[in-house]
Amino acid sequence: MIEKLIKSKKIYSGKILNFYVDDVSLPDGKNAKREYIRQPQAAAVIPIISRQKIVLVKQYRYPVKKVTYEIPAGKLDGGEKAIDCIKRELAEETGFTSHNIKKLISFYPSTAFSTEKLHIFVAKNLKKVKSQPDEDEFIEPVIINYTKAIKWIGSGKIKDAKTIIGLLYYFKTLC
Repeated sequence: MIEKLIKSKKIYSGKILNFYVDDVSLPDGKNAKREYIRQPQAAAVIPIISRQKIVLVKQYRYPVKKVTYEIPAGKLDGGEKAIDCIKRELAEETGFTSHNIKKLISFYPSTAFSTEKLHIFVAKNLKKVKSQPDEDEFIEPVIINYTKAIKWIGSGKIKDAKTIIGLLYYFKTLC
């Protein structure tokens, strides 16, 4: 079942994403092309304010041309550890910090065309600080009842995969 690399060609090099087309040898000896994106790992966090309330971020996502509700997240910079990324993103995007952060789950959002691996954490015992979003981020923290968030998944108001996976896994499995 393993495919072997024959030749790799970078098609585009961006700030975050790099696009490749690889020639591979298939298990039956035939050749094929594989198009994919190499991108850094990312981390996301479910900020828990209380047993009933969590923090989501509301933001406009250009690729889908929609305002979305998501758990805070960001890409790992260089050799940054996922836990350090989460501490930074939690403060930047929500205006909270926490010394009680635990890893929940890691997964590949789309193995068909991306190398991205996403790590989801849970943060409890939040402390308020000043939020400092990146200069190109226009986000709004939203405190919401977790049962409402689960209903938003069912109604389609929350469509972001990491948010759906994180919330459903946490609230259905661990609570």
